[in-house]
Amino acid sequence: MSESALKQQLSNAMKDAMRAKDKARLGTVRLALSEVKKIEVDERIDPDDTRIIAVLEKMIKQRRESIKQYEAGSRQDLADIESAEIEILQEFMPKALSEAEVNAIIAQAMQDTGASSIADMGKVMAAVRPAVIGRADMGAISQQIKQQLSQS
Repeated sequence: MSESALKQQLSNAMKDAMRAKDKARLGTVRLALSEVKKIEVDERIDPDDTRIIAVLEKMIKQRRESIKQYEAGSRQDLADIESAEIEILQEFMPKALSEAEVNAIIAQAMQDTGASSIADMGKVMAAVRPAVIGRADMGAISQQIKQQLSQS
């Protein structure tokens, strides 16, 4: 089994954090690696970079939800910890797309699928997802597509 480049990057980051005795970074990177290992064991596959990005994206989303909960419960100390973990995880994510790039991808997908109404939302999302996974917020993209389809 060959290791994906992103998994290798995570492993190197873990070793660097151990050498630097950076407990916060080490814990976050180990958690990400354990999620990847869980996929390897459960599904008996060697996840590629796309799959690992999806795992990291899910972890970031979970932390954002936790931050909302902590802030609602007046626990800023815990929210700060989650924010720090998000920053660490985002280091391993691909470069984010600009708004113009996202709009171009959506426009191309709408043209390719021939989408003309809100009923075509699923087709457009399926066409857009591979191009933006890990590089843009899927919730915001969904809203944008919905808005554009309701105008047509």
